[in-house]
Amino acid sequence: MRTNASAFRGFWRWVGWAGLVCLLSLSGLRAEPASATRKNVLFIISDDLANLLGCYGDPQAKTPNIDRLAARGARFDRAYCTYPYCGPSRNSLLTGLYPNSTGIFKNGQIFRQTVPTRISLPQAFRQQGYFVGRIGKLYHYNVPVSIGTDGHDDPASWELALNPAGVDRTEENGRIVSVAPGSTVSWYASPKGDADHTDGKVAAEAEWVLERCAKQTDRPFFLSVGFFRPHRPYIAPRDPYFGYYPKSQMRVMRGVKEDQADIPPAALSSFGPRLQAAMTDDLQQEALQAYYASVSFMDAQVGRVVAALDRLGLANSTVIVFTSDHGYMTGQHGLWEKSNLFEETARVPLLIVAPGVSPKGTVPQSPVSLLDLFPTLAGLCGLTPPAGLQGQSLVPLLQDPSAAGRGWALTQMVRNASGEGGKRFSGYSLRTERWRYTEWDDGTQGRELYDHDADAGELTNLADAPAQAKVVAELSRQLHAAVKNTLPSSGVVPAVKEGLWLPTFMAP
Repeated sequence: MRTNASAFRGFWRWVGWAGLVCLLSLSGLRAEPASATRKNVLFIISDDLANLLGCYGDPQAKTPNIDRLAARGARFDRAYCTYPYCGPSRNSLLTGLYPNSTGIFKNGQIFRQTVPTRISLPQAFRQQGYFVGRIGKLYHYNVPVSIGTDGHDDPASWELALNPAGVDRTEENGRIVSVAPGSTVSWYASPKGDADHTDGKVAAEAEWVLERCAKQTDRPFFLSVGFFRPHRPYIAPRDPYFGYYPKSQMRVMRGVKEDQADIPPAALSSFGPRLQAAMTDDLQQEALQAYYASVSFMDAQVGRVVAALDRLGLANSTVIVFTSDHGYMTGQHGLWEKSNLFEETARVPLLIVAPGVSPKGTVPQSPVSLLDLFPTLAGLCGLTPPAGLQGQSLVPLLQDPSAAGRGWALTQMVRNASGEGGKRFSGYSLRTERWRYTEWDDGTQGRELYDHDADAGELTNLADAPAQAKVVAELSRQLHAAVKNTLPSSGVVPAVKEGLWLPTFMAP
């Protein structure tokens, strides 16, 4: 049964949790017996969240709840998405496959169109005895218009799906401030409180479901909680969140033209000249204030959910994951939002609290990928994962943060070549502990090399520096080898329905 949150909630209260389980079994759901020793999973994902968090060293961010969560387990310092765009990234995370294997490169697609028999992460838990529920955004939604619906969801992944909608969708979307006509960079300081907003309602539903899970002791749970903020439009309650960040204290990016001088055009194709022209210093500060406010609002909702887990005595039996689908640009290199291969967009926050496995407050340094979450959670919970997962288990890094792991992470992005009849091509970016190396269309559209030991802001492109020729050659070899591993092990390219683009480099 899949319906709106309020109606389902009322029904659930009437029949009770036991009645729901009975109803699901009558509907034909087959669940294997679950081991009493299996851990629960609370999977929390934010939307468009950069590493602008206190626990990641941001001096302005007020994120006490996420910071406390980081202190409870492992904070991965170098975690990266596979594709800096919502739909492809989420499909990749939830299938454990690179976009080249899912065939998903755009929003509005779902992996059932391309690899229909693939078992998703929540589906694997569901098939092996877990109660599996979703609240809010896990697969792609068109934000804000899909809020309150299933969006581009996968029904096979969940037993229960709740889609709350708050005033940010029902009342306030038409009141936002937009930087320029047609621009998606927009915001609104709402007079309404937390409980009126979608993410506040998502947190309330999560608390309510956790209360029922605490009473249903014969099945472990996998509960996914998808918050919408800070995805634009950056809407949050004015009080107190906008007040945390006085506009006058928000930074303004300088020297953008000089910074862009050594960056290949392909790397900047998400850059909008009209947006940059409209982004006065004043508007930059307003936009950043609203983004930070949205982050703090989302942080408060994370705190509510984790507090409920603690209050209900579930903390010691539950693995907690907190992450985002990709990072976010807030003016760096003259860019806002996503769809590029710089550190700010490719990097994501990743916290894993694994009771009895991960010491508190550890910080693994080895680069890891969101692709690694599927095998990691399967390993922590004693599940048999489906064949063909392309990530690594992070359990060794949870046990010992000095473990080497894979040692790199790969992120890709598809571009449209300029000019009539221009082909589409991909950029691939390899992140090691020290370097970020990027090739656009095998280097024909440009290369980038950034030394993070000396240049965390990626301001100086060293790809053409004679002194780094050996480094470039070695990283190029490593990148090409990694790209080959993004294809299906069978060599069979995913089937893509008519109208969806399949890049030529995926041909076996």
